[in-house]
Amino acid sequence: MLNHKQCDAFLAVAETGSFDLAAERLCITASAVTLRVQSLEKTLGHVLIVRERPCRTTQAGQSLLHYLQHSRLLEQNFIQTLTGQTAAFYQVNIAANADSLATWLLPLLRPALIEHKITVHFHVDDQSETHHLLEAGLVNACVTQETQAMKGCIAEYLGSMTYRFVATPAFVQQWFADGVNRDALRHAPALIFNAKDQMHTATIQQRFGLNPSQYPHHFIPSSSAFLDAAVLGLGYGWLPDYQAAQYLKEEKLIEAAPDLHLELPLYWHHWKQQSEVLDTLTRLLRTQAGLIMNEPLS
Repeated sequence: MLNHKQCDAFLAVAETGSFDLAAERLCITASAVTLRVQSLEKTLGHVLIVRERPCRTTQAGQSLLHYLQHSRLLEQNFIQTLTGQTAAFYQVNIAANADSLATWLLPLLRPALIEHKITVHFHVDDQSETHHLLEAGLVNACVTQETQAMKGCIAEYLGSMTYRFVATPAFVQQWFADGVNRDALRHAPALIFNAKDQMHTATIQQRFGLNPSQYPHHFIPSSSAFLDAAVLGLGYGWLPDYQAAQYLKEEKLIEAAPDLHLELPLYWHHWKQQSEVLDTLTRLLRTQAGLIMNEPLS
């Protein structure tokens, strides 16, 4: 049998990335956390935590993390179902890309979160990376562009987000007067979400043979600030219809190159066995996500 105190210590280190932060969470000393994790590693015969800054789990540690995260959810659901406790909020951990979180995801989830008293701890990463957080056991489900589900999980298609290649009319006149081509892109400032923004960097690389070191660019790791930067004329970039539609209608932004619009398919990855609460969110996402994804902001 696993020792629950040792497992709690391991879980705290894995989730916070630090023995000191784990100690604060558990209200014990860092040395006590270390002893408990070491005892668990000795019992299981595997190193579970790589002592770095931040700490990270080994392959064996990831397997244990999956198990403990999943068990915690099932236990929480069982207790609430058995006792009929409805006053307490039910917490879920979801990984999503920033654009989904800033646009369609919260309006879609809002009614269910309020009705069923659910709190969400969102983990934000690029849509090409969020499934790694599920694999690491840090979240219960994720929105990702990855099509293949890992063992024990299901991947369900949600819909596709349409992204337009946009800039202000003045920006287009200044930088793309002769069209969007390789030479123009070498000089025009780009808007990139962050270093993981493969949508931008991969498309420019594939279509025009340019990597980020060959053109000026801003890193703006905020969906709302990214939109603001485009409207302010600081650069060109890809914006989802949900954000850009009204600005395109008002001609504050224009499509600099309509042929460069992108369709980003998104999938909902979740465990085959999950709580009733997550089943509720899964059904909602499965039936409604595709309908709301490309609706413009009102």
